[in-house]
Amino acid sequence: MTDVRSVIDWLVDGARSAPTPQDVLAEMGARLVAAGIPLWRVNVFVRTLHPDLMGRRLRWEPGKAVDINETPIEVLSSEMFRTSPVLAISKTGRSLRRRLLAPDCPADFPVLGELRAQGATDYLITPLPFIGGETHAISWTTRAPDGFSEAEIAALEAVAVPLARVAEIWALRRVATNLLDTYVGRHAGARILAGQIRRGDSESIAAAIWLSDLRGFTDLADRTPGPALLGLLNRYFDCQVPAILAQGGEVLKYMGDGLLAIFPIAGDAGAVCRAALAGALAFRAAVATLNATGGDDPAAHLRFGLALHVGEVLYGNIGGGNRLDFTAIGPAVNLAARLEKRARDLNRAIIASGAFAAACPRAFVPLGELTLRGVAAPQPAFGLAEEG
Repeated sequence: MTDVRSVIDWLVDGARSAPTPQDVLAEMGARLVAAGIPLWRVNVFVRTLHPDLMGRRLRWEPGKAVDINETPIEVLSSEMFRTSPVLAISKTGRSLRRRLLAPDCPADFPVLGELRAQGATDYLITPLPFIGGETHAISWTTRAPDGFSEAEIAALEAVAVPLARVAEIWALRRVATNLLDTYVGRHAGARILAGQIRRGDSESIAAAIWLSDLRGFTDLADRTPGPALLGLLNRYFDCQVPAILAQGGEVLKYMGDGLLAIFPIAGDAGAVCRAALAGALAFRAAVATLNATGGDDPAAHLRFGLALHVGEVLYGNIGGGNRLDFTAIGPAVNLAARLEKRARDLNRAIIASGAFAAACPRAFVPLGELTLRGVAAPQPAFGLAEEG
């Protein structure tokens, strides 16, 4: 076997000189080339647990930065996936080799023809079995005239064994990050991964606050079958969440048909409030588009209320026992919630507090002072000029 003992030892030790998955792949590729293996391209394929993504493909070629491609979940039903050698070895758990220039080389995977056209002469794909039972893959390709030698094939298969452990560690961390991003938000997820998991771990931060509610949801739920209702709610949130994320906000909580989000303020509070307002306008436009495609179904014509406020929130863990929620609480959140309830009375879709409107003075007109339940003093409220 070609001497790759130093590469194997490096992987067994956790590839600690490489701080990211792409660094692991790049350093491993360089080490293998230095050991005499004529690699042209290495691809690592790892599935992940994500609502929108099937997995990732990391590609290394000598002298190039590692390319990362995230594969959408829809690819699972595609012909490309069904005819992929990655799927084949995930089922068999065994390596697969194709000598691309051999007259009798099987043309059993479309990718082989593409590689041959690019000058590849030999192709090896080896499994990366994870302890959890899943099988992922790494492919090795060369342009050497004689392809890989048998010693080089044995060396690459030997390297794949410790690589699987390193890949699994990174994959598990990515799954944890994906799940936290999905269920608690990116910023909150980063805090949780950093160790802020004790009940009471929190900090006071300045933020623009977004609190929305779907009008007439109780009646809508009574008239709409469960699956159709869930589909409608998902389409409604599809109007809202991308608009929030695009402006730097973070969704903290779904409350049935309601949603709480914040836009943390680290510098210019006015710029953050204007970004939140831009998100609100994008949300309103998206709902209008959704309603326009709803036909005559009254359940598909959605109305919402959205309150925008700015202030200090307590951002952190709250809950009981070992079941916690990472969220934002405090008087500013309460005021936003009370203000949102009054938007319906004023026949407004978007309503803002005085503090928020002060940051976007040209967008809002005064609606007077409102008495809000649980808030001691009457509060000035503002609406968008074009909704008047």
